[in-house]
Amino acid sequence: ASGTVAKTMSAYDMTFSDAIYGAEESGRYVSQSRLEKMLGHEYALLNERLSGEKYEGRSFFAFADTVTTLNYNKSNDPHGWIGIKFQTEPKGEANEIFFHIRLLDTDANLQNNVLGIIGVNLVYAAFYYHNDPKTMIESLADNLTVGSVEIDLVSVSGPAFEGCNNILLNLYLIVKDFSSAAIFDRDGKQRQAKDLLYKKDIMILRTKFGQKSNPNFSMLNKAVDQFKRTEHVEDGNLSVLIEVLLSNVLTADEEDLESVDLEAVAQRAEELCNTGNLVIVSNFARHNRLAKYLERSKPKSVGISTNINNLKFVFNSTNFGDNYSNQLLSYVSDTFSKNVKLFAYPFLDKKTGMVITTKNMPVTPDARPLFDFLLFNGYITDIENYEEEDVKTV
Repeated sequence: ASGTVAKTMSAYDMTFSDAIYGAEESGRYVSQSRLEKMLGHEYALLNERLSGEKYEGRSFFAFADTVTTLNYNKSNDPHGWIGIKFQTEPKGEANEIFFHIRLLDTDANLQNNVLGIIGVNLVYAAFYYHNDPKTMIESLADNLTVGSVEIDLVSVSGPAFEGCNNILLNLYLIVKDFSSAAIFDRDGKQRQAKDLLYKKDIMILRTKFGQKSNPNFSMLNKAVDQFKRTEHVEDGNLSVLIEVLLSNVLTADEEDLESVDLEAVAQRAEELCNTGNLVIVSNFARHNRLAKYLERSKPKSVGISTNINNLKFVFNSTNFGDNYSNQLLSYVSDTFSKNVKLFAYPFLDKKTGMVITTKNMPVTPDARPLFDFLLFNGYITDIENYEEEDVKTV
């Protein structure tokens, strides 16, 4: 191994780790910041110590990971950051790949096996697939059991990835079913959901990629104001997200997500980031799936701004089969279990010319008692004080 691996180490003790890489201000050691410090430190040592004629024709790489696996009580959320910093040619500039994973197996030994496999896959992919980022991403799951890991963020940088779009790569994770959503900050940079949303008050506007008009920011602002007022939200703790629903990109001629024009979706996401809002791209067709995803980040509260036409569909049993009651109960339980509220913006029924709100929305008799319960207890509420032109543009 001496001709391939110059050094291996594991700094498990926090004090020992701090002496090498420095302390983490956040106190969190399974983090992107920690991974980047590890990669930077170890890669710099390679260049410093492996010099001279013997190493003239060699390319260097540093691999690192910081991970927490399942604890004894199985009460934690196993996850980790894995990355590699590498050259594609001797004396070349450094390139970097890193990604965030969630470990889904219910046994720590199985999770350790996953880490070993995905680490080997990353090293191989960096050297053999860096010219084809999509193949590189797909290869990370080689020899892994389906459902053992979720890769919910990836980032590449360096001359080997010149012209590579990180937004596009993170959307590709969704298409390949490695993840169900990707979040981007106001600068269009991919972010890990929990790092961004932990203990935040979240207001999210759901939009369809295929809709012709831009999001109705006037209606969103009213929803945000109402959310702040009713939930006693402070401005400094508020995170506003605009969601782009990826599954709505599909046309009648397209059968699956792999047929989606991801470049168009990436451009849309970037445009929305430029509005000064956070952006989430997802395949959550139902509110309950979105709510369960956000729940993992342990937010303080969540407000979902949605077209009331979506609720009209859910609370109409004719749109579903014989198992409607169980489906509806599951939907309500998943959506409203963790301090989540829906803010419904009205729409104009073109056939009747009526503005539809929760007060006159058609609801089938079998769903009416549950719908009334949600209204009475404030889980679903109308957006108030809207302008007539806002309704017509919804």
